[in-house]
Amino acid sequence: MYEYFCALVVGIVEGLTEYVPVSSTGHMIIVGHMLGFEGTLADLFDVFIQLGAILSVLVVYRQKFTFILNTHHWFRRKGPSVFNLCVSMFPACLTGLLFHGFIKHHLFSPTTVIIGLVLGGVFMIVAEKTRKGKEFEVTNVDKISTKQAFLIGLFQCLSLWPGFSRSGSTIAGSLLLGISRKAGADFTFIMAVPLMFLACFYDLLKVIGSLSMGDLGILAVGFVTAFVVAYASILWFLKFLNTSTLTGFAIYRFFVAAFALVYFW
Repeated sequence: MYEYFCALVVGIVEGLTEYVPVSSTGHMIIVGHMLGFEGTLADLFDVFIQLGAILSVLVVYRQKFTFILNTHHWFRRKGPSVFNLCVSMFPACLTGLLFHGFIKHHLFSPTTVIIGLVLGGVFMIVAEKTRKGKEFEVTNVDKISTKQAFLIGLFQCLSLWPGFSRSGSTIAGSLLLGISRKAGADFTFIMAVPLMFLACFYDLLKVIGSLSMGDLGILAVGFVTAFVVAYASILWFLKFLNTSTLTGFAIYRFFVAAFALVYFW
């Protein structure tokens, strides 16, 4: 029963943090250590609940994905087209492929997460300070250019460091590019779907052999929990960005980093 409890808790944490700029990976590592939920099953579980979070984005942006998948729109140079998504995904895919082993073996620890939480928070504050009082050149995701999509993809590479946060790095990066928080978030979430799916599929191939029938219930609990909570989290966050900045999330990250520092040392 304890494993089902862990599945519920970690599923909630994944759903709450995957798409807000606080680093889901960082929270998962910290919570996993606190619960003692580690090892092969935990690794497999982390992949499955991320798939649940991905499904929530597909539901929220179902109309956008229907438009994107229409072959007539594949090569549009504005907005989240297939072409622009491929361009934006390329930097992180290449970096992740080249350094996947190093990242998995050396960066997934409480220490590196604390560093990522702090640096990511500082980056978000700097981006907000830089854009303060300035008009946004792009306020709609459908106006994002191919060049801007590629640059957002470069900022996404920062999220390969656990604790930095995909949404934090890309939305803050979007601000520096003159893109509004909401438009940057929309592009970030849509861009994350194929990238996260590829990453999950790659990780799943390596650990699927250790899956047993007894694990299916635990995985199902985490998957459904992550989906439901992530869906609600995305809707709330998109409304939040219409009237608020990223600074509050940056401060929260500093508190989490301080808590982790005290807890682990």
